[in-house]
Amino acid sequence: MSDWTAFGRVDADGTVYVKTAEGERVVGSWQAGAPEEGLAHFARRFADLVTEVDLTEARLNSGAADAGHSLATIRRIRASLAEAHVVGDIDALAARLDKLAEVAEGKAGEAKAARDAARGEALARKTALVEEAEKLAAESTGWKTAGDRLKEILDEWKTIRGVDKKTDGELWKRFAAARDGFTRRRGAHFASLDQQRKQAQGVKEQLVAEAEKLKDSTDWAVTANQLKDLMSQWKAAPRASKEAEQKLWERFRAAQDEFFTRRSEVFSARDNEQRANLERKQALLTEAEALDIEGDPKGAQAKLREIQAQWHEAGRVPREAAAGLERRLRTIDDKVREVMDSAWRRTAPQDNPLLAQMRAQVAEAEDRLARAQAAGDARRIKEAEQALASKRQFLQLAEQAS
Repeated sequence: MSDWTAFGRVDADGTVYVKTAEGERVVGSWQAGAPEEGLAHFARRFADLVTEVDLTEARLNSGAADAGHSLATIRRIRASLAEAHVVGDIDALAARLDKLAEVAEGKAGEAKAARDAARGEALARKTALVEEAEKLAAESTGWKTAGDRLKEILDEWKTIRGVDKKTDGELWKRFAAARDGFTRRRGAHFASLDQQRKQAQGVKEQLVAEAEKLKDSTDWAVTANQLKDLMSQWKAAPRASKEAEQKLWERFRAAQDEFFTRRSEVFSARDNEQRANLERKQALLTEAEALDIEGDPKGAQAKLREIQAQWHEAGRVPREAAAGLERRLRTIDDKVREVMDSAWRRTAPQDNPLLAQMRAQVAEAEDRLARAQAAGDARRIKEAEQALASKRQFLQLAEQAS
């Protein structure tokens, strides 16, 4: 219905009335023109109210407006109808507003419930974030991971809305305290770690200094054990800072490498010498084993003495081969001695050529010792002394037996 003027009248003195179910009431006065114009004026005012109601209803139904705001608007318009200076179907508009109020109240209730649920969810999320932050601050030692997670918690915190200001402030104080506590604990940890690393650096600098003192040693066995012990101490010591640890390790390793490289070179040269000595002694042994002891015992004995002299001069051989070679040579020596003893017993002492030969060998051994002493060769002196003592012992036994 658009002709709202039907709900009003203008009397002779210009008073404007609106008709309602409760009767007529004065809404204004019109003195500016014809009564119809006055009714039209007040009807337009009513149409403006209807337009406002239409707009409010449309926004309420579409969800574009907040239901609470719409309800307030509806109640305002409804309360104003009792004294509104308008001409129109006030009763119908009032009934319409009453129904809209019910709809708005329902939607406002739903909106409030949704807001309460969202507020509860937001509160739960922020509470969970605070509790996680407090747990990280109190327990975590994964400093980088925990630090990154606290940053993520802060970013997530900023996206959560709906918690009341007081509660939000209290939760924020807890989160900030947890974050500050974590920062202090992390700082204390790294300060302690720095102190430990400085102490470790001091320990390892001392180990490096000891290793560098040993690198030029020629006491191979003792020094090798000392360097191995230093390595064990290095592994047991805490780590210094990354840069210091690397530099100290390079120096420590260089000192060890220098010693063991020199030792390897010396051992390699010694091994080469001993292999050459082994070949020489194997050749002498082959020669000794080929002697005709039974057919020419004196010649075999003389030749064996020459071989034994060369044997001693040949020097050391690898340890694993030494015992076997010496055992084979003693076997030949024992056989020669056995054959010569048998011949000796058949010869008068004064005519015994073996005694003469043994005396000559003692003299030769004495001469060899004198030459070694003159040369100042400790190894040759020792070997010559051992050979002389052995020959003198054999000569003494032979003289006693004769």
